[in-house]
Amino acid sequence: MALDDDIRILSGVSLFSGLSAEQLRLLAFGAEAVRFQAGREIYRETAPADCAYIVISGKVVLYRDHNGESVAVSRLGPGAILGELALIADSRRLTYAAAETDVEMIRLNRSLFRRILEEYPEAAADLHRRMLEDLQEFLKKIERLGVKFAD
Repeated sequence: MALDDDIRILSGVSLFSGLSAEQLRLLAFGAEAVRFQAGREIYRETAPADCAYIVISGKVVLYRDHNGESVAVSRLGPGAILGELALIADSRRLTYAAAETDVEMIRLNRSLFRRILEEYPEAAADLHRRMLEDLQEFLKKIERLGVKFAD
């Protein structure tokens, strides 16, 4: 895939919405195109996470272990990002991911993403602000749900 195609795909991912064209170009230049055949494992739940994936084409299924059984919790298609937390922090995979169909993805590693944030502190500040807003919205949703489950 051409660099311009990767830039276009990355620009559609909300996590990267605050990045400039130059920053997206750097990210795309350091990205790796990967393919997985239908049924193939992408990563295992609890495995160390050092990268994120953006789905270009195909479908990915995310599973969680429940009493020793893999339960599908989500299906993701083009434009979705998997494992974004791995771009900014040492973490472990929260799900097991497998290709439901043949899948083409962009793999972004943490060291590249961190380098961009270090070189462009305004992008890091914008990302921090947006992540904080997302977390606050998530906490509000939990509070609203909590009322339904209160004794």
